Amino acid sequence: MKIKLILLAVAFWMGLIVTASANIATSTTGVQGYDLVSYHTSQGPVRGSGHYTSVHDDVTYLFISKENKQAFDQNPDKYLPAYGGYCAFGVSVGKKFVGDPEVWKIVDGRLFLNLDQKIQKEWSKDIPGRIKLADQKWPKIKDKSPAEL
Repeated sequence: MKIKLILLAVAFWMGLIVTASANIATSTTGVQGYDLVSYHTSQGPVRGSGHYTSVHDDVTYLFISKENKQAFDQNPDKYLPAYGGYCAFGVSVGKKFVGDPEVWKIVDGRLFLNLDQKIQKEWSKDIPGRIKLADQKWPKIKDKSPAEL
């Protein structure tokens, strides 16, 4: 009887561990918690709330309102940042640098992030050219870790 209780307790705890691991895998917060829809409005980027969330490709996105969450859910590709949120200039030179959600630009409806304002200034010298380069390089580097580049 005692062994059955111990086995039952072990099974219970193993179930909790597996559940917790699954939740950790999908708990990455995209764009450091900024509401992706807000970039496309006159108010500009604002941090979302844990009250309105969506998970897309194992990344959790936060929103400031039910309406913004619904807009994202209906068309995530419209709002997702280019290059997975990595710095657009960095991708144009074949690198992956974390994009700062406060250093951004919408170009032809696409959200681009940059590492910082200095890099964004360099990127801004030839935005169409940099986007073309980044679009060509992204498929080759998107599945590589930043350290591999």
